[in-house]
Amino acid sequence: MEIIRGLHNLSRLEGCVVTIGNFDGVHLGHQKIILRALEKSKLLEVPLLVISFHPTPQAFFNRPKPSISSFREKHLMLEKIGVNKHLIINFNRRFSEITAEDFVEKILVTKLNIKYLLIGDDFRFGKDRMGDLKMLERFSKKYFFGVENTHSILYSQKRISSSKIRSLLDKGGLSEAANLLGREFSIEGRIAHGNKKGRTINFPTINIPIRRRLSPILGVFAVIVEIEKQRYYGVCNLGKRPTIGGERTLLEVYIFDFAKDVYGKNAKVTFKHKVRDEEKFDSFAELKKQIEIDTKKAKDFFNI
Repeated sequence: MEIIRGLHNLSRLEGCVVTIGNFDGVHLGHQKIILRALEKSKLLEVPLLVISFHPTPQAFFNRPKPSISSFREKHLMLEKIGVNKHLIINFNRRFSEITAEDFVEKILVTKLNIKYLLIGDDFRFGKDRMGDLKMLERFSKKYFFGVENTHSILYSQKRISSSKIRSLLDKGGLSEAANLLGREFSIEGRIAHGNKKGRTINFPTINIPIRRRLSPILGVFAVIVEIEKQRYYGVCNLGKRPTIGGERTLLEVYIFDFAKDVYGKNAKVTFKHKVRDEEKFDSFAELKKQIEIDTKKAKDFFNI
């Protein structure tokens, strides 16, 4: 999949099918939209181009939301589905002032030479969010491209949305979130050196920096860790580690019966069960006692 970082790096295409959105999590609803767009692109014999924004409009207007997927995770999922091109538009003050009419005429038509557009039923665009489906249908007749409203994708009669998944993850509803994502929630990253304080209480951890501004999930969890195609059981803390005065969010995983040197390796941590919320303890001794309890609960969950 080709990544195009910014409109200034975009060459005029001979035609394309387009869908637009943040696609955070690339959940089942997103997947259905993209697969439908992929069908159209094959029928019209043009590439499928996905447009997303960095930062997101919500973050630009100081209303950031926790990210279900990092950019790398989203990229890999889009590529796996079959997206040909991913255009990432820099959402800045100048772009936020573009009218809906100019977005259609100067970007979709002139730069992308659009042949077909798929959008969700709540899609709005342009300055002050003045653009909608009716406007797109009007322009589609003028510039000869198709428009399709994909409507809401439902699961058990409820709309699948990134907001709903964030809410479930925040409340520890991992299995319900997995039903909407189409997979279990996980975080991947490269194992980094930490402050090694866990070793002092006989609970050494692997540490994975969180490559997102806000995490949709915080607390202590029973997890499965995959490193170099090997799977291990463990318990993790995802948070700011208030007992030691931490300021940035970090994923720390205590892997049961594990003593390998894996610094610099990539790890995938799959969240299976929430044990408790993160909390601050008055001493390391209290923290150690709680980790012992957490470890037992995680092992009981895995029946090991």
